[in-house]
Amino acid sequence: MLITFKCHASPDVMMLENLAQYLVGIVGKRLGERGVITHEELGSAIEKLEAAITFDKRERAEHDGHFHEGEDDHEHHEIPPGLAQRAYPFLDMLRAAQKENADIVWGL
Repeated sequence: MLITFKCHASPDVMMLENLAQYLVGIVGKRLGERGVITHEELGSAIEKLEAAITFDKRERAEHDGHFHEGEDDHEHHEIPPGLAQRAYPFLDMLRAAQKENADIVWGL
């Protein structure tokens, strides 16, 4: 199922429910049928999401050299997209909303 986040300060952001639940959880919210991140909560939400992205990038960099491509008994596999790639549209929305003191809402 797709979740659509809306805010008058930016274009809508749509994502699959499992990613939406993960990102909303990072910023301290629960993904219910309807929800809101108020403009008062945006500063904290942005900090939490940026910290999670930084942590994910660090973890991925540390493991970057640990893929065994080309070695015997190891199949080739692609590295999945990191949190930064998946979270930036949402992070951009949070930042735009903060600039305009706007709330972000979602609903099924």
